[in-house]
Order: sequence, then C-alpha cells, then structure tokens
Amino acid sequence: MDLVMEHEPAVRLGFFFSILVLMAIWEHLAPRRRPTVARSIRWFSNLGLVAINTIVLRALQIFGVPILAVGLALLAEERGWGLLNNVVLPHWVAILLAVLLLDLAIYLQHVMFHAIPMFWRLHMVHHADLDFDVTTGVRFHTIEIILSMCIKMALVMLLGPPAVAVVIFEVALNGTSLFNHGNVRLPINLDRYLRLFVVTPDMHRVHHSVVAHETNSNFGFNLPWWDRIFGTYRDQPAAGHDDMTIGLTQYRDTKVTRLHWMLILPFVGKVGSYAINRRPNRPT
Repeated sequence: MDLVMEHEPAVRLGFFFSILVLMAIWEHLAPRRRPTVARSIRWFSNLGLVAINTIVLRALQIFGVPILAVGLALLAEERGWGLLNNVVLPHWVAILLAVLLLDLAIYLQHVMFHAIPMFWRLHMVHHADLDFDVTTGVRFHTIEIILSMCIKMALVMLLGPPAVAVVIFEVALNGTSLFNHGNVRLPINLDRYLRLFVVTPDMHRVHHSVVAHETNSNFGFNLPWWDRIFGTYRDQPAAGHDDMTIGLTQYRDTKVTRLHWMLILPFVGKVGSYAINRRPNRPT
C-alpha cells in the first residue's frame, strides 16, 4: 500500500487509460446502440476537453494552488483535521466508511448540479452529447472540474479520510464513470445482478435521456444504492434503450460535438427545462 501511495498519480493514470482502452474495445465488439454522430468527431472533442482540463489543473498546481485531495488527506491526518481523524476506529473501518461517505457526497453533488441553474449550465456540457459512450464519461466543462475539485477538498477537510481511502475512491470513481458510460451490451440477467452493486451502463444511460424526468434520475456514478435510498432510481427508459434519444432537447445540432462550442456553452446556451427546481410550465 505504501508503494501505491508513493506512485499515486501513476496508479490513477494507469487505471484510467487501461479502462478507457478496454471499454473502447468492448464498444467496438459489442455495441449497445448505433451511433448517431461520427465517433472520430466526438472523440476528438471529448478527449480534447480532457486534455484542456488536465493542462488547467496542472497549471494551477504549478502556480501553487493545492488541488490534490490525496495530499490534503495526508495533511489532515498529520494535523488531526476532520471527523475520522478524531475518532478511534479500526483502520479498515475508517477506509470503508470514508469511501462510502465520499461516494454519497458525489451523489449529492450530482443532484446539486441538476438543481441549481447556475451549476446546471456547467453540467449541460456533459448531457449535451448526442451519443453515449466511454468518452461521455470524461466530457465535463473545465469550470465544473475545478468546482468539483474544490468541493472534494472541502469534504476531505471535514471528513478527514485516510489518504488510501481517497486513492481507492478516486480510482473507483474514474473507472466506474468510464464503465457506466460505455456503449456496451450486457446480458439482461447479468445487468440486473450487477446493478445491485455498481452503476451499470443501462442504468446510467437512463440519466442521459432527453426526457426531463429521466434525466433527473439515476444520479449515482459508482454505487447504485443512493438512488434507491433517496427515491431517484429509474429502472429503464420509457422508450427502451434502442429507441431512446440521448442528449438535451434544446441541442440537437451536431455543433454540440465541437470543442469550442462545449467550452462556451455555459455562457451562451439555453438552460432548458431540466433543472430539478424549475417552475411548472415555465418556458424554456
């Protein structure tokens, strides 16, 4: 475990690229849906956004802005900050509890990004994708990535999780985000069993429907239990997975696949009728 902590960035990067490649191969061999847009165009833009986000985060580090949750967890442990650093628990219990609480926090954060129109403007970039595949799982606006990092660091300060729990959580979150956005076909019985323990592609695809009440369901990225506990779980899309429409009703043009458009969308785009706390019959 000490070796993992020492090479934490390489471990995370290794898992990320390995799962990305495996999911891309799986999508090629057993696709769930026929794509509506050329994959080369979408992948260039979606992965280009990942590159921009990585450069921005790296620049923030160079200029001294602390953005690493693992480093903050180590500092919190050293100085006794946070709940778990001030209670006596077996180490494995603290790790398990920290991972569960961090995952719950990400679920609640996701709901918040659908409930507050200002945050929804950022999150629309993720939902405006006209197709649903592994690269959708990394298609997030740069400001949303920075804001999510700030929220995560605040949680680490309050919770005081073991650093190894933060590594486990981040590796799992990145991996499951790639998995549950995959355009892959799973046997129905296997999917039904898996979604008891992890968010599956069929479960999360419902969340990318153009139908507002389906978009505002299945918020989990990693663990599926929070949606069931808080009443946001929806088993299947009304139109079925083959016939459902992916994306947002106000953005059906292929311009949504362009990188420059993705970057400016939060500032010029229409919010539409997807925010959870919208007024009934409010014009979009």
